[in-house]
Amino acid sequence: MIFSQYYLDCLSQASYLIADETSGQAVIVDPRRDVDEYLADAQERGLTVVGVINTHFHADFLAGHLELAARTGAWIGYGRRAETEYSIRKLADGERIELGDVTLQITETPGHTPESISILVFEQPDDTVPYGVLTGDALFIGDVGRPDLLASTGVTAEELGAMLYDSVHRKLMALPDETLVFPAHGAGSACGKNLSTDRQSTIGRERATNYACAPMDEATFVALVTDGQPTAPGYFGYDADLNRRERELFDPAAVRALAADDFLARRAEGALVVDGRDPAAFAAGHLTGALNVPADGRFAEQSGTVLAPESELLVIAPEGRGAELVTRLARIGFDRVAGYLADPEEVFLAHPELTRQGARLTVHTLREELAGQQPPLVVDVRGAAEREAGAIPGSLHLPLAELPTRHGELPTDRRVVLHCAGGSRSSIAASLLRHHGHRHAYDLIGGYGAWEATPTA
Repeated sequence: MIFSQYYLDCLSQASYLIADETSGQAVIVDPRRDVDEYLADAQERGLTVVGVINTHFHADFLAGHLELAARTGAWIGYGRRAETEYSIRKLADGERIELGDVTLQITETPGHTPESISILVFEQPDDTVPYGVLTGDALFIGDVGRPDLLASTGVTAEELGAMLYDSVHRKLMALPDETLVFPAHGAGSACGKNLSTDRQSTIGRERATNYACAPMDEATFVALVTDGQPTAPGYFGYDADLNRRERELFDPAAVRALAADDFLARRAEGALVVDGRDPAAFAAGHLTGALNVPADGRFAEQSGTVLAPESELLVIAPEGRGAELVTRLARIGFDRVAGYLADPEEVFLAHPELTRQGARLTVHTLREELAGQQPPLVVDVRGAAEREAGAIPGSLHLPLAELPTRHGELPTDRRVVLHCAGGSRSSIAASLLRHHGHRHAYDLIGGYGAWEATPTA
């Protein structure tokens, strides 16, 4: 058997290639949209991709099922409850897919979404203990999938939670302890609240250590898994819907650099500039109105948090990374990207009238201003769990994912200082406020970490 996991740190997303070495038949599970890596590996190993399975309609990324089907002729599989605009193979509970000796068995595990499935992997068709189970977003390492995203309309969080209880406690926990667990996401994903950094586990380990897998009744389970979930980024509903639809295929060859004049012309026509440089470089100089979403982080997810998918976008990237950032936007279905600027410094120098500097404060200056007669409003854009561990006294909590719809609640005639844990999300937040006309928006250098590390006078 060939079993490969592909992991995207920026989206905390795992996909899988499973194949039978003798027959050369392969299936790819939960693929991302840029599919060249899967196809290169298949070609190198002499494999034929016969099928593509999505464990559910993903909300946090646009899956690559259409791209793979177009390039390989593979069928696209979903759980039997899935309804799509494109042709699919509906996979029934208990159905077995033979790739040769390697056999996949479908298990319906609804709860994160109604159509969710898990996939048991057997190295030999008569094995009684599965090699592993691909759990999608039903069971994570250290957590379970959240039932409250409402990616599937018409089903409540409580109804999904009851489904999830049955899927986890009566189906997945019934598997042998030694069965390996391969989820679709890891730590950092907004699809759960307590995900581990580990990329595989076992049923026995999850039974012993996962809070949601401990013996409990259904009502207790539903209350536990719906409480304290992070605010979902705004693009989740868009992607969950788009994954059901026939859509344009991603073409890496279409990603292009723009000449300075073309870039500026499109900006003048209303395209929004996304600047992927680090916060210090952005603060030193950027195009007026640009949003700073640093590339060295969760660029796609955070772009989807503060940008609208219908907006035409222009990208400024760290040197040599323009095509990469456009691809990362495509992974969440943000395809209205006109291109990227290859040499932003040239534009900044030639057009100083179009540039501005970012406003930033050190912790020392913030402490002084908070003790003054006109203290600034401090806004904490971290998640709820981060804030529970400590906060700047008197600060307002407004998570980054809520800022695009709630920025109007903040004053425009008073200095507003935004902070996160280390300074990346606060730069996004401050640039978003300035984009919307908040002239007195500052970000705190070093974030709450710097605040804690700097003693009071």
